[in-house]
Amino acid sequence: MPNPARPATLKSMATALGVHVSTVSRVLNGDPAGVERAASAEVIERIRALAKELDYRPNTQASNLKLRKSEEICVLMPRITDLVMATIYDSIDSSAEQAGYLTFVSNTDDQPVRQMQRAEHALRRSVAGLIVADSHVGETQPLFELLTRKHIPYVLVSRQIAGQVASCSNDELGGWLAAEHLYNLGWRDVAILAGERHASTGADRTRGFTRYFREQGITLRPEWTLNGPFDSLTGHQQGEHLLGLSPRPQAFFAVNDFLAIGLMGAARDKGLLPGKDIAVVGFNDIALAHELTVPLTSVRLPLAEMGQQAVELLLKRIKGEAVESIVLTPQLQVRASSTVLPKPL
Repeated sequence: MPNPARPATLKSMATALGVHVSTVSRVLNGDPAGVERAASAEVIERIRALAKELDYRPNTQASNLKLRKSEEICVLMPRITDLVMATIYDSIDSSAEQAGYLTFVSNTDDQPVRQMQRAEHALRRSVAGLIVADSHVGETQPLFELLTRKHIPYVLVSRQIAGQVASCSNDELGGWLAAEHLYNLGWRDVAILAGERHASTGADRTRGFTRYFREQGITLRPEWTLNGPFDSLTGHQQGEHLLGLSPRPQAFFAVNDFLAIGLMGAARDKGLLPGKDIAVVGFNDIALAHELTVPLTSVRLPLAEMGQQAVELLLKRIKGEAVESIVLTPQLQVRASSTVLPKPL
């Protein structure tokens, strides 16, 4: 008899009953309509009686691998500690749950090698599909090539890649709105904290911002556009550098709020006050933005809706339906950090 201290398995029960393991599997896990063809009525009864006695529970993960069925969705995130990513994931998780799916998040640290490793792990779990928040711009997309080759449904969220279905925002328009705001206030000496080069979000927001000024006949100084991680430490370091220049920028556009908050900290250390001595505009409009000592002007994105739409797109792809990207519209939220007017020279 199987060891009662260990969970019963198909193999252990087959050994105890003196039948083949496939017979036990067909009786307990097979199509109910075909059970009578799996063995004699007496053997079927013995198998069921032993399974009940041992409280046998099917290995649903193994069944999913075999049947290619799953109710799990893997979400690849660059950094789950990022408040923007966490907000999007919270919406993804609740929307998926309402549709009968469970999600799990894999933190890739925004590294392509880790992204592929986490995706391959998800495929071994036979997930229903993937939502990818850590895509990198570039001509080669090995992850998407792998998923396409294996016929695994997936969509992008937040970031976007040409030719890939995504739930995202019009980031270029968001950069344009920030530039229009600063230009109309009279600012011309403007710096950009542009984020990571590989992220479409930062690149598109920067492109929209610089395009607006260029169309007004103004070319921004390229040395005042700095790339780096999307965090407050980087914002502080880049702020120290830019504010230490002579001449220095008078207004700043940060492609996310954490870069802007770090920059404002650097300004504080130099005795400068956003909204009085310099103008600062961020992006995403996180909840913290309007709670700062000097409330931050920021481009608002509907992050929760973005996550919800990503799930809806993925579910349609799982069903084999044709889908197109959903691009949400940003809105500028003007607050005290940018309302100061330039001082006469």
